[in-house]
Amino acid sequence: MMGCLIKTVRPTGPARDPARHPVPESEHFMSDQYPHPYGPPQPGSLPPAPTPYGYDPYGRPYSEKSKIVAGVLQLFLGTFGIGRFYTGHVGMALAQLFTCGGLGIWALIDGIVFLVSNNKTDAQGLVLRG
Repeated sequence: MMGCLIKTVRPTGPARDPARHPVPESEHFMSDQYPHPYGPPQPGSLPPAPTPYGYDPYGRPYSEKSKIVAGVLQLFLGTFGIGRFYTGHVGMALAQLFTCGGLGIWALIDGIVFLVSNNKTDAQGLVLRG
């Protein structure tokens, strides 16, 4: 039976408070590449998966679509459901198309909500970027 070897990494010296005891310049490890005060990521730690459009403050990835474009499309062409077609919500876009945007009221409110809200998502569930 083969055993499993687990390596535990412990700091060699006492914990250092960076505010009161900054790390001397001679101890910085590639400080120009890793601006973080504690140096590079530790071996075995994984960086977050890159996304082309970044993350919102809650850690959710952004969509490639803009809430400003969706809101403006919805305000001006909302009676045809164009703002919803843009975000990929085809069912709601067809409902707006067949009801003329709720006689314009639904389209107007929907356009304002697109512009003001920070939690609107596209059809894939990604948050619209601002």
